[in-house]
Amino acid sequence: MILLLPNVNKFLYFKSKPKSMKSNRVTKFILSLVIVCLFRMTVFAGEGMWLPIFLKSLNEAEMQSLGMKISAEDIYSVNNGSLKDAIVHFGGFCTAELISGEGLLLTNHHCGYSQIQEHSSLDKNYLRDGFWAMSKSEELPNAGLFAKFIDQINDVTDIILTGVEKGMSDKARQSIIDQNIELYLSSNNLGPFQEMQVRPFYNGNQYFAIMSTTYPDVRLVGAPPESIGKFGADTDNWEWPRHTGDFALFRVYAGPDNQPAEYSEENIPYTPKHFLPISLDGVDEGDFTLVFGFPGRTNQYLPSVAVNQLVEKQNPSRIAIRETALGIMDKYMRKDESARLQYASKFARIANYWKKWIGESSGLKRTNALERKRKKEEQFVMKQKKRPFIKKTNILDEFETMYNGIEDYTVARDYYSEVTSRNVELLRVAGLVNNLVGRYEDQGDEGYRAYAERLKGFFSGFYKNYRADIDQEMFAALTEMYVSNLDPKFIPEDLQRKNTTMRGKSYAELGSELYGNTILTDESMMMSLLDGVPAMSVEKFKDDSFVQLAANWKAHYDKVISAPYNGYKTQIDSLQRVYMQAQMDAFPDERFYPDANSTMRVTYGQVEGYFPKDGVCYTPVTHLDGVIAKYKPGDYEFDVSSKLLELYESKDYGQYAASNGKIPVCFLGSNHTTGGNSGSPAIDAHGNLIGLNFDRVWEGTMSDINYDRSICRNIMVDARYILFIVDKYAGATHLIEEMKLVHPKTSK
Repeated sequence: MILLLPNVNKFLYFKSKPKSMKSNRVTKFILSLVIVCLFRMTVFAGEGMWLPIFLKSLNEAEMQSLGMKISAEDIYSVNNGSLKDAIVHFGGFCTAELISGEGLLLTNHHCGYSQIQEHSSLDKNYLRDGFWAMSKSEELPNAGLFAKFIDQINDVTDIILTGVEKGMSDKARQSIIDQNIELYLSSNNLGPFQEMQVRPFYNGNQYFAIMSTTYPDVRLVGAPPESIGKFGADTDNWEWPRHTGDFALFRVYAGPDNQPAEYSEENIPYTPKHFLPISLDGVDEGDFTLVFGFPGRTNQYLPSVAVNQLVEKQNPSRIAIRETALGIMDKYMRKDESARLQYASKFARIANYWKKWIGESSGLKRTNALERKRKKEEQFVMKQKKRPFIKKTNILDEFETMYNGIEDYTVARDYYSEVTSRNVELLRVAGLVNNLVGRYEDQGDEGYRAYAERLKGFFSGFYKNYRADIDQEMFAALTEMYVSNLDPKFIPEDLQRKNTTMRGKSYAELGSELYGNTILTDESMMMSLLDGVPAMSVEKFKDDSFVQLAANWKAHYDKVISAPYNGYKTQIDSLQRVYMQAQMDAFPDERFYPDANSTMRVTYGQVEGYFPKDGVCYTPVTHLDGVIAKYKPGDYEFDVSSKLLELYESKDYGQYAASNGKIPVCFLGSNHTTGGNSGSPAIDAHGNLIGLNFDRVWEGTMSDINYDRSICRNIMVDARYILFIVDKYAGATHLIEEMKLVHPKTSK
């Protein structure tokens, strides 16, 4: 017998007639391991982030062939309660789901990290120790946090493209589209907490209107300590095997009429149209999985030249910048507990995409993504020659010209963004101050005061977690990189080595001078100026050398980098829209799903492992045993609390253990996910919660550009581990009591 493993260039040979019972048992055992890692490529591709309104026509039959027992109507319905009514856009950056009839909300620990950090102090360190509200009166409000529910999604392409003609200029086309969108939005009567958005799909070839309702009162209910919720931290980030209990609990509150309301002590827990029951039966290899959420951004249909530029130019520069920044932060965090508390969230945020970009480039190379795209482009060209789908017969050549032209500007743009907006915090502050100055110059005192009020809220949280010494070192190191690695034309005069203002100083010396004399590091001075007489405050800001540097840098960037970049980008976006439609016309038998754009999507797959490299097979489930095996006392990434150790030693697992007597922690699926799917529910064939999506495997992070079933896997916390921690570890049994726990596999 010969078994071929798809996408793994190896054959496994087994004798057809075992010589003994023992050899037969060995053969069966080996075969079972092969089945565990065998990809069902002939059954289901696993790719796609599908709009829920089209599941009935495009996906329902396939989903049910994989074992799904519910219908498309059960997943998305406008007139009846359905799964969509339990899915929440959490703060606009993550997904969450309702798991009780009292508005209890489940999302990732890392999605609620900022809120947990905001409520923490050295005396009440909820990051380190965890937080559990033992009654609703102890649940903590979170300013600015919201839960958005999708009411309905409608295809409005014909309405929005009314008046758009072929051959029309991009500017004229967009003008008509903008007018149609404005007219459509104005025709809808919305409530005070309702919103209607019209979003482009398929690179602007289709448009959908999305109506939503936002609940602005969302309170922190419970969070495990970092030793559980962030176990493995940055070392295990994007990795498998994974043992992270990445979850947190919040609650949606409403007014007495169950309608949205701003925070008030009079508010009551929200009663939802639907919430997710939680399965105690867990998962087995091959089980159907559905992930529902708000994936952020993907680019599946880029031409090969764009992917090549990403791998060879963009990612290497972004990786290098963040690697330097992370090294500086890590140095301070390891020697100072206060710095670790202040910078934990920042470090995790920066490290997240640093590691993702490394895996993305590696995965694109490993799966020959470029070669696959080039072959697809060759097929497109052949079809185009036989039957032109577009007037631009040389569109791929045009892409080549445009991407070659934009390349240097793209890299310079990334450098500017990484240095001034994401890593050097005082440059971001200076940018906000310059915006404030601009408001005053354009709108006078009124404009100043309105924007100053917004900044006061930001600064009150900013300075709590800001260290000038760390930021100064960051400024020196990253400015050095900026100047050393970019074409001199991209360097503002203030920073050019030959400039007289540098006077032979190093960038470390420049940083010392700037940080030593700026008012931007002084919280009390900044708050005073924001409350002061606008004209006098503006003069004070404009006299600050750091503010001047940031303003000059921004002006240089706008003129020398941003303007040319935007010129190329406009042409590329136009080409991409045409190319997208042409691909759909050229390959009519293929199903094209729209790229993610933070709108509600459904992705479905199965529980399964994968081969990360030659000779290695990853099975799809991890257990608490693995947590203990990784345990390193005193190591902030792999420490384990005494309480969890006690529960492990006593095997006090309650009803949450698997059939093998172990506590499952995480499992893998072939669902196509990305950023924004953090906190998405993993739902079983019956519509019950089985897990919580929180990551992807490192080898498959290129799924944003090129999904490949062989190595693209999403990582989920097992729902039983969540319940075990809430109940046995935290003792928050009252939360378990408001959930609905079910046994779908064993019930008749």
